[in-house]
Amino acid sequence: MGRRWWVLLTVLVLGLTGWVSGNPTTPGLPPGSYVPDELLVKFTPGADPATLARALGFRLHHQTLLGVWVVKVPPQALDAVLAALSHHPQVEYVEPNGIATIALDPNDPYDNTTCYNSSKSGCVSQWGWGKIQAYAAWDLTTGSSAVRIAVVDTGIDNSHPDLPPVVAQWDFVNNDGNAEDDNGHGTHVAGTIGALTNNGVGVAGLNWQVSLLAAKVLDASGSGTYAQVADGIVWAANNGARVINLSLGGSIGSTTLKNAVDYAWSKGAVLACAAGNSGSSAKTYPAAYTNCIAVAATDENDNKASFSNYGAKWVDVAAPGVRILSTMPDTPVYLTTQYGYFTTYDALNGTSMATPHVAGLAGLVWASGRCTTNTCVRQRIETTADPIPGTGRYWYWGRINAYRAVSAP
Repeated sequence: MGRRWWVLLTVLVLGLTGWVSGNPTTPGLPPGSYVPDELLVKFTPGADPATLARALGFRLHHQTLLGVWVVKVPPQALDAVLAALSHHPQVEYVEPNGIATIALDPNDPYDNTTCYNSSKSGCVSQWGWGKIQAYAAWDLTTGSSAVRIAVVDTGIDNSHPDLPPVVAQWDFVNNDGNAEDDNGHGTHVAGTIGALTNNGVGVAGLNWQVSLLAAKVLDASGSGTYAQVADGIVWAANNGARVINLSLGGSIGSTTLKNAVDYAWSKGAVLACAAGNSGSSAKTYPAAYTNCIAVAATDENDNKASFSNYGAKWVDVAAPGVRILSTMPDTPVYLTTQYGYFTTYDALNGTSMATPHVAGLAGLVWASGRCTTNTCVRQRIETTADPIPGTGRYWYWGRINAYRAVSAP
């Protein structure tokens, strides 16, 4: 690199630093939507990241599975370094490291005491199975252990008595091989997909036989970075996931996140992604990306859930997402201690709860043998959906129908 570029780069950085406040806003992005001291940088082949880091005052932290660097930057210099790197010839792209959270509606309008507990008194039913005609679908297929479904989330309680053993796992929060759930959200999602069924215990999963993978990308509070989510997606695809459930999302777009979604799709996976819970038409990511099936939530009457995001231009299907009964960790975790939910089983609300209905259905379609490609699986899920009220306005295709998806010619 010539001296002239270094002089220009130094002037740019020093000039920008003069107007960056102590709490950088990163123009156009809402506060709290990104990590304030991190950037994601994809360098060009042959680049010298270490030299750039010394020159601009950032620190190389680690590389993601797709080769994107997570770099540490002093918060007051974030905007300046972002601007400098965006003009650098050795940088393919640079962006903030967005924050993703669980797509759970914690302001539950239903009293938890009416939900399932250890005495089974006042238990809400798994109404979603009847609504999507799962009982009829189960006459044709109940799933297959050959189908791997990845839950990219807060982890899974691997000792839950009503869940099958997790066949592969990784914790991208703590960087170890134990993706245990310390929040509860991931375990709830896993139960909808594949709780042990016809065993006289607890709840039924949409897949009676399935192989679950757990990628822990969110911490105990249900929050994680886009870099962690992207790595979870790539890891799942590399470990043979035919379906990837993403009951999470953030408010800002990301090349890193989109590339991970596209990579998993190219490996043959179907991705089911939560549309979000702000009750608006605002896009949530990764759900808004083309290679995700974006999922809205509906209630027992096939109405759009009040909290669900919507928009037929980007939301694909709807699925049950209100008072969804499923598994919870047996031991106290964040949702049980902070929000008063029960251990073992409870009912939750959110597009997070709708999404595993779609992921589970993708598993059934794979198991049915009617499809050999993810394109076929997605088309079956979407084109066989029931055109309930709101179709064409809130979502494009309709509310999923499991029986039609596995039986249509």
